[in-house]
Amino acid sequence: MALASAEYPFLDLMWTMLVFFCWVAWFCLLFVVFGDLYRRPDASGWAKAGWTVLVLVLPFLGVLLYLVTQGRQLAERRRAREVAAHERFDDHIRSVSAGDRTGAAQIAEAKRLLDQGVIDEQEYHALKRKALAP
Repeated sequence: MALASAEYPFLDLMWTMLVFFCWVAWFCLLFVVFGDLYRRPDASGWAKAGWTVLVLVLPFLGVLLYLVTQGRQLAERRRAREVAAHERFDDHIRSVSAGDRTGAAQIAEAKRLLDQGVIDEQEYHALKRKALAP
């Protein structure tokens, strides 16, 4: 065990961890850049191809140039996507909770109408079957 620590000292271990961390962080940046690039509706196919070639041929410079030139718009586009997704979710929740009444509520309403004499027994059973239908 002592031999292994002598062959690979602590500073080499720390250096390896730092290099690995930077490598993973760079891949995360690469995915962010490609994700934003290919989601952009305002960029033409040639612009996307050019950025792709730049990022693949000169990886570090390409990613850094994209972040410098498109960083503000990248954040705005991401925020707009998040707001749109949140609004879609809220609309869905509103439509499910307010728009569709449960079968029990529909049957209770039909029973109230029957008791008031607004509908007859046959209409009540038709409304009940409709409320219980899938």
